[in-house]
Amino acid sequence: MRIRRSVASFNKYVTNRIQGLWAWLVPPWAVVHHTGRLSKRAFETPVVGFNTPEGFAIPILYGPQSHWVKNLLAAGGGEIQRGGRRYKLVDPRVVPASEITAKGIAGLYTRAGDSTLVATLGERV
Repeated sequence: MRIRRSVASFNKYVTNRIQGLWAWLVPPWAVVHHTGRLSKRAFETPVVGFNTPEGFAIPILYGPQSHWVKNLLAAGGGEIQRGGRRYKLVDPRVVPASEITAKGIAGLYTRAGDSTLVATLGERV
């Protein structure tokens, strides 16, 4: 788990800044827009996500203690930008990855971690 958090920290400060330049344009990449729980600052986090029968699913590869996960849960949602379009992300919840029923690459990727954040895509912003 310690190695996973080290990779997450590296990604937060290095990789995410680079991926954030293009992730919002190239599905299955997307950018989650969320607000800090304490700072109330706006944050953008590149992720990979898929439409699944359970809703829009984002694998939580570094554990549910990731700030973007905590922020979305605390706020009851946020926004997601994917394929050049931005949508509200409504009713986020963390489910065990084994509950995701998607097939193909979406199923493999959303079950890659122990848990997955699932939310409803709301109206386009």
